[in-house]
Parts: sequence; C-alpha cells; structure tokens
Amino acid sequence: MANRLPDLDRDRGMVFQGYTLFPWRTVKQNVMFGLEMQGQSSADAEGTAREWLEMVGLSRFEESYPHELSGGMKQRVAIARALANEPRILIMDEPFGALDALTRARCRLICSQIWKKVDVTILFITHDLDEAVYLSDRILVLGVNPGGIRECIENPVPRPRTPRISFLRRNFWLSSAGLTN
Repeated sequence: MANRLPDLDRDRGMVFQGYTLFPWRTVKQNVMFGLEMQGQSSADAEGTAREWLEMVGLSRFEESYPHELSGGMKQRVAIARALANEPRILIMDEPFGALDALTRARCRLICSQIWKKVDVTILFITHDLDEAVYLSDRILVLGVNPGGIRECIENPVPRPRTPRISFLRRNFWLSSAGLTN
C-alpha cells in the first residue's frame, strides 16, 4: 500500500512542545491519522482513537477541532495520537511547558496513569524538577559547555508517587546546580 508507513517509523513516537495537530481535522481524526497511514480500516482506526481519547479524558470532544480546545487538551490529543500507533519509545519534548500549573499537574497525572497501562518507554525532556521526580524512574541531568550527561539518578521513591516530593526536588536541584558532592 503506497501510504503505509514503514515499520521502523512506528517504533517511535514524538510529542513536541508546540501543538502539532492538523487544524482541519477533528480531535478523533487527528488521533486516527497515523493509524490510517498504516493502512488500518476507518472502523478500526476510529475504535482505537476512541479508546485513547477515553484514556486521556477527551471523549466528549472527539468531534471538536483544535481551535476549540485549550492548550492542555491539545497536548492530550497529541499524546493520544502518538500512543495510538503503539510505539516502543515515546519522546516527549517539554510537552507541558506552555501550560498553566493546574493543567500541567493534570497532564502529569494522566501521563502517570498511562504509564501504568501501556508498555512503552518514555523519554521525557523537561526543565521542571517536580515533573522529573514525579514521572521518572531514572533522571539524567545534562550539563552544558560541553553538553553531556552529568549525572544519572535512580528515583528511589516507589510508584505510585505523590505529585509533590519536595525533599527529592531539593536534592536534585542542589545536585544539578553543583552545590552538593
């Protein structure tokens, strides 16, 4: 089939900082896009899209267009679209950076719930220490000039985690700032 994506492209998904939805497609159609490109029937793609929209809490908005959504809702559609393709690894580049604190916290919780249900490795890029501590099992601290991995920290807090883990946040902050041994 001419419009089928190679299997290699299905191994990884990406959620960007900006909202990368097709403005002319509904929420459901945006989630269906990759599935259609893989050659899935419309009925199968629609069923999968609905499952993912339910998982990210957007079932009520499946016929809405991106301009009718808030920023947090747009990012949840982007997450659903990426995960609907069943990637082995999902790269999330500051996906909640532009969101207000309350929406950001809700999106973190949704990501944590998805992590429990889906077998996917998530590489989450963030500058937010609370986000790193809450979502990650392993945190890589990157250095600058020259760039590279400065430290690899195994998160000792078992799941499920509470959204605020201030003592760990403080230790990671001090470590990344070079203020501890």
